[in-house]
Amino acid sequence: MQDGTTKRAVPLSHLAEAVTGAALVGKGDATLVTGVEYDSRQVGPGSLFVAVSGEKFDGHAFVTQAVAAGAAAVVVQEGLFGGPGPFPVPLMTVPDTRRALAPLACRFWDDPTSRLYLAGVTGTNGKTTTTLMIDSIARAAGDTTGTIGTLGATVADHALPGDRTTPEAPDLQRLFAQMLGAGATSAAIEVASHALALGRTEGCLFDVGVFTNLTQDHLDFHGTMEIYRDAKGLLFTHHAEAARAAGKDFTAVLNADDRAAAFYAARTPASRTLTYGVESPAADIRPEGVTLAVDHIRFTARTPGGSVPVRLGFGGTFNVANALAAIGYGTARGLSPEIIAAGLADCPPVPGRFQPVRAGQDFAVLVDYAHTPDGLENVLRSARPLTTGRLIVVFGCGGNRDRTKRPQMGRLARDLADIAIVTSDNPRREEPEAIIDEILTGMDGASGAAVYRESDRRAAIALAVAAARPGDTVVVAGKGHENYQILGDQTIHFDDVEVASEEIRR
Repeated sequence: MQDGTTKRAVPLSHLAEAVTGAALVGKGDATLVTGVEYDSRQVGPGSLFVAVSGEKFDGHAFVTQAVAAGAAAVVVQEGLFGGPGPFPVPLMTVPDTRRALAPLACRFWDDPTSRLYLAGVTGTNGKTTTTLMIDSIARAAGDTTGTIGTLGATVADHALPGDRTTPEAPDLQRLFAQMLGAGATSAAIEVASHALALGRTEGCLFDVGVFTNLTQDHLDFHGTMEIYRDAKGLLFTHHAEAARAAGKDFTAVLNADDRAAAFYAARTPASRTLTYGVESPAADIRPEGVTLAVDHIRFTARTPGGSVPVRLGFGGTFNVANALAAIGYGTARGLSPEIIAAGLADCPPVPGRFQPVRAGQDFAVLVDYAHTPDGLENVLRSARPLTTGRLIVVFGCGGNRDRTKRPQMGRLARDLADIAIVTSDNPRREEPEAIIDEILTGMDGASGAAVYRESDRRAAIALAVAAARPGDTVVVAGKGHENYQILGDQTIHFDDVEVASEEIRR
């Protein structure tokens, strides 16, 4: 697709005004900047290169490379860069380049979210599905829309690839500008805890913030559940305050079934707070008459704006809560029950989320992204009532990620499945067998599922479908929509849906 944005040239001095403590070194007043970049490989003539210290690399080591590629100016952190003699391009020094990245990007693109009705969805699980439900509701209301999340981005009707749930600030603001260029009036994005903690979403002006749930994940990054909770809470505190200061009426939509909701509700300066819940009778939005199947869900949602007849074209008990969250968005906007219902009915199944695999077999196969203890529990509990035979699960845990969840996921698989096959997910730089060993520490016990180990993921899926009989359900968990597997420093093509289909037909 076309970029959707006009070519821009912004004075460096104007950008410097957006960052507290910024100082220009050299003749930078007349310098025009044509883009903001944090990756020296993306720098071209006219770019402003921001030298950010990342997890693996320090951008200050690539300043010379950026200048050689045509950077018009460079942003460096005080005390981290310096050299003898004059520098060939103007320098901007700032107290923290990581924190300067977002305000520079927002200023360059002229604060695009101020002109969008923006919804942000945060939570351990359910972000992708809820975001796409919100997008479908916005489309039913007549909006041209955009989305950003785990599956990539959409700008109007065009899909764009992405490698992060919430991109770095320059990429994020560029996408918002593209949305505006394509005529978008609203957008819905997944807001990851990493992005909130690292300031990627700084300058994003949200109209609605949605909280799905808080369960264990990312402790390798955050350290504790309290820090993880507080990071997600920035959407309802810091961002709510910023939105209101900019003249927006921020609405917090909170899952009353999760105890973190009360924590956020007590701290948010939101103009309005709406609650939803499957198990919370006092919630503002709640379901009645729920019926579930592998490929559909039916219920009526009671809301402050009236009853919404919900008809979803995909299954999963957990999607009842996701739909309620999306209804909260529609309620915050003041949309009619008819528009909300139409949007949910039109929402397509989300790839890799409780996704049925049909290859002519006489048993059920479901592929799901469940990669956390809560996610695995939800998908297994959703599959059990739909299963007349045995419940078989294939799962693993990612390498170089939170190790404490491994035995927990093993215990859940043992307790909730009849057969559990432990395999590799994305082992990255860890030894696959060592990861499986840690998972198996949670699977000791005389009762529970029959447990097998097979580090080769294809072989594990083959084992599961070969063992399945009529009435059984095979759940392949962990990777969902992903079409790759990371083995050491190598990334190979691997798609659970493809592999399951191939092994069924073999």
